[in-house]
Amino acid sequence: MTTFPPVPMASTRLAVLARQKLPCSPGTIPRARLIKEKDDIDHYLEQNFKGLSKEEVAAHRNSYKKSICVDMLRNGYHKSFTELFALMEQWDALRHAAEVRSLFWMQRPLEEQPDKLDNLYHYLTKAEAAERQEYYEEVYNNLYALACYFDNSEDKWVRNHFYERCFSVAQLIKVDGGKKEAEAQAHMGLLFEEEGELLEAAQHYEAFHELTQGRIWKDETGHYLNLLACESLVRTYRLLSDRMLENKEYKQAIKILIKASEIAEEGNDRSMEGEAALYLGSAYLAAGEYETALTVLRRYSEIATSMDDDLNLGRAYEAIAKVLQSQGQMTEAIKYLEKVVKIARNNFQSLDVIRASTMLGDIYNEKGQYSKASEYFQQAFSTTVELMKTALMDETKVHYGIARAHQLMLTMTGYIESADMDSLNCLLSWKESRTQVKYDPVLGESRRATEDNIYQYSDNQEEVKRSPDNQ
Repeated sequence: MTTFPPVPMASTRLAVLARQKLPCSPGTIPRARLIKEKDDIDHYLEQNFKGLSKEEVAAHRNSYKKSICVDMLRNGYHKSFTELFALMEQWDALRHAAEVRSLFWMQRPLEEQPDKLDNLYHYLTKAEAAERQEYYEEVYNNLYALACYFDNSEDKWVRNHFYERCFSVAQLIKVDGGKKEAEAQAHMGLLFEEEGELLEAAQHYEAFHELTQGRIWKDETGHYLNLLACESLVRTYRLLSDRMLENKEYKQAIKILIKASEIAEEGNDRSMEGEAALYLGSAYLAAGEYETALTVLRRYSEIATSMDDDLNLGRAYEAIAKVLQSQGQMTEAIKYLEKVVKIARNNFQSLDVIRASTMLGDIYNEKGQYSKASEYFQQAFSTTVELMKTALMDETKVHYGIARAHQLMLTMTGYIESADMDSLNCLLSWKESRTQVKYDPVLGESRRATEDNIYQYSDNQEEVKRSPDNQ
């Protein structure tokens, strides 16, 4: 049988090179030859596939992260490359550390987030180009743009990195009168405040406040920087004072809150001024300086009244009632707390109603007016039932139960002391059924009169103790 010779196959240079690299290819190919073959392949692709250049081939071959880094180095942005590389290393380290702590770590690697890489490339290279020409304000703007871009819970550490860079660059800007430096101080204060390092935060906010005094600078949202400085400083001083009060460092807390009040007055914001007065009055109360606390808190109530602010007025009345209660002036304290309940109900502030009603119940319970105590504790309990707050419901239920037990105790005592047949029948009936005791109008009125007499006597004793003759 005649056989035809094999048909000659025309192979391209690329196919020849690729075939030589197959696992079945005989022998070992030297490294120099491999490099030459790679160059041949790149040249072939450039000539035959839609004019792809060597750089375009590399872009398809490499990861996007690597392409970004190579492009930075090729264009001479060595500082930007160093900073980006350090951020990526830290990103990976934090990600791996979080994976060890949690099985549900969902944050993707940076190389899988091209939008973030694009922003880093764009603003870092622009900042470096501006730095070469000593346009420090432009450097600051680009770094601040990155800080704003990464201002989210997932990337907050990246934002903080650029806040620190902005702070360093702002020291070099001399043409704006210190506005950028003031903004940078504010950002650093926020950074330390979020970390709970309040002393460092206060130092930065104080510098922010000092730089903005007498200035009419505004931020990008149109708010005055000086007012923002006052608000930030008052807030930080309040947080510091809370720590001091927890440690019973009353003098230090009062000192720093006086400073906060002065700054609030400077800010020309009545709401902030009133809030500062509330915390200062509460600090005086904790320190046992009742008269000073009343003076400061009454100023707070005047501010709230002038602003027609019922919510703050209710807070002022509640704080004043606490001071009066600490002084033993229960009658005056009750008047203020009743105002609090009324204001809270009109403004649908259920938690304020619960708190004030519980305070009123405690006062009446302490005075032996168990009927009134039961009434206010029931009011507090009913409000918690409406809110469906289990913890508060359990607490007010206990208060209400104790007041009802005291009320029942007085009723039982009255029946026992009456020693007549009707009283005996009521006691026997209650013992058998353990239900509500039948109310006796005559006995009830006599017991209520007894309670009122006891309460009036206690008030008279308070007035005698506070009279100048007994001082």
